[in-house]
Amino acid sequence: MNYLAHAYLSFNHPDILLGNMISDFVKGKKQFDYPAAIQKGIRLHRAIDHFTDEHPATREAKQYFRPAVGLYAGAFVDIVYDHFLALDSNELTEDEWKSFAMVTYQQLSDQPEWLPEKFARMLPYMSSQNWLYNYRFTWGMENSFGGLVRRAAYLTDSSQAFSLFTTHYAELKQQYEVFFPQLKAFASSQFDLLISQ
Repeated sequence: MNYLAHAYLSFNHPDILLGNMISDFVKGKKQFDYPAAIQKGIRLHRAIDHFTDEHPATREAKQYFRPAVGLYAGAFVDIVYDHFLALDSNELTEDEWKSFAMVTYQQLSDQPEWLPEKFARMLPYMSSQNWLYNYRFTWGMENSFGGLVRRAAYLTDSSQAFSLFTTHYAELKQQYEVFFPQLKAFASSQFDLLISQ
């Protein structure tokens, strides 16, 4: 999953949120350098990613992108899932999503000592450009796809992937609707288990 889903599936717990959001920037045994609660967020992130990668809806959604972006298909699907989550009024209203984004940036900024350098450099852009809220817009998605291509080793252009997103919009939305309630239930059970430890 991408940033919005990882933030949302931290269930309003600031330390879990921080671990969940920085996990991709923390390799191997480095996770043990963090306080226990942040380590739990890192483990929750990894459980969410594994569940997502193995889910049949994700495998189906990847097929739409694979001809254009190959092994990066999963990363594009993660962004697509955030788009549909940002629009999901079954979870939060538009105003609530806007508020959620602001609270998330603040909670992350409140613990600068635990932010990996790359994430710390990225966070001001995430906040000032309001990435979490702007996933709801097609132009926000276009920007996100472009950002992914800039970070990718073997991609140079996001226009074909964005065209596939718009072409297969209805099918991708259907995959999200099958997938996300199951992910949320899984993440909630993992969260409860981690918090109880």
